[in-house]
Formats: sequence, C-alpha cells, structure tokens
Amino acid sequence: MIKKIFILLHIVVLSIAFSSLALAHFGMVIPSKNIVTPQKKSVELTMSFSHPFEGAGMDLVKPAKFYAVENGHVTDLLASLKKVKVMDHEGWQTTYRIKRPGVYSFAMEPVPYWEPAEDVSIIHYTKTVVAAFGADEGWDIPLGLPTEIVPLLRPFGNYAGNTFTGKVLLNGWPVPHAEVEVEFYNKDDRLRAPSEYHITQVVKADGSGIFSFTCPRAGWWGFAALNEADYTLKNPVGEAKGVELGAVLWIFLDNYQE
Repeated sequence: MIKKIFILLHIVVLSIAFSSLALAHFGMVIPSKNIVTPQKKSVELTMSFSHPFEGAGMDLVKPAKFYAVENGHVTDLLASLKKVKVMDHEGWQTTYRIKRPGVYSFAMEPVPYWEPAEDVSIIHYTKTVVAAFGADEGWDIPLGLPTEIVPLLRPFGNYAGNTFTGKVLLNGWPVPHAEVEVEFYNKDDRLRAPSEYHITQVVKADGSGIFSFTCPRAGWWGFAALNEADYTLKNPVGEAKGVELGAVLWIFLDNYQE
C-alpha cells in the first residue's frame, strides 16, 4: 500500500514538473514586419502576454509604458494603443508611421502581473527592433531598461539557421551565467513539439552575460532572461512577494528566396 502511494505521489510530482515546462511566460511585441521600405511606411505593432509556442494567451492590461526609440529620440506611443484580441485574450495594438531612415526600437513596460502558481509578480520589459529605409546603425545600443537583452547579432536581415547572440543586462550591468528561455512563435499553430522540453529551449550565458542560440526555423523568436528583483511587491491580498524581472527580445528570421 505504501509503495502504491509513493508511486502515485511520484507520478503527480512528475506531472506537475512536466506541465511547468510548458508554462513559460513571454511578453510579446510583434511588428507586422521588421524591415520597412519606402513603399509601405507604416508598421503595425501587437502586444500580448502569452505562451507563444502553444498559442495560449493571458490578458494583458494596458501597459504602463510603450514607446519607440530612434537615434536617442523617444516617442511615447501609449495613448495610441487600442484593445485587440490576441490568442483569445486581451492585447494591444497600434500603427506607427515611419517618416525617416533609422533603426527603431519599440519597448513595452507592462503593469506587474501576479502569478499565483509561481507566487511572484512578473514584469517583462519587452522590446523588438525595426529597420527602416536601409538604415543600419544603433541596433546594439541599450535602451536603459531595468533589464534588457542587447543584441550582438544585427536583429534584422537574418536567415533561418543563423545564430543569435545577445548580452543580458540588469540595471545596466551584465548578468553572469544568466538563464535565457527561447521560444518560437507558433502563430498558425501548425507545429507540434516532440516533448514538453522542446517547447521552451534554455541556454546559459557565459560569465559576461553573453549567450548564443541557433534559430532553426524562419519566423519570430523570443528570448527571455529572467532575474529576481531586489524589491518586493504586494500580491492581491497585500502580502509582500518577490518580483520576476524579464528581459525579453523578439527577432525575425527569413527564409532564402528563390
């Protein structure tokens, strides 16, 4: 009898462990394109908080901040956001018209999200980079976010199979041996993972906070470096709880054209 109970408990623990592998949260800022040409100068940006490979959404309340940065110039876009449905949950969208050549970074700071399953509040500082009209400078400049991934591979004009390299920063300093979660945006829900482990890939940064990951497929790839904040926030019942800070970056990779 004791042996049977032990086996059942072991199965339950394994089930919880395996299910947790599939629950990686990602802040998402996905533009309609990451290279803008003079023929079509507008880019549509969609924000959500989701499990991108599984297509499982969560409600994203209106972000605390959303803005564009180009050559040090910051444009506040928060007032332009409109509610949309993303993965059957509340998300946000805006259209940004690009008027001059440049490399544009779009950054979102969400309102803290309380996650009871993990007993923490989650704040994912999320960004993506759009190149316009042939400009090719400034993509590796940090935005000064509390935590962020600075690309060391140009984050546009890449092919599937390229190796992305980035540096994880927390309060402006590299994070040695940071753990980075990587997930493909399975937008059309056509792909299936061979196992729970394949849904969210994991890579460790080196002692300088630098990591690399080879993206095997064309499409949007998200990188999330998670660290614990040095402060707490109150949960819905007023208890002080820890805060997970996420540095999230989305890049797009293309196929060769024939």
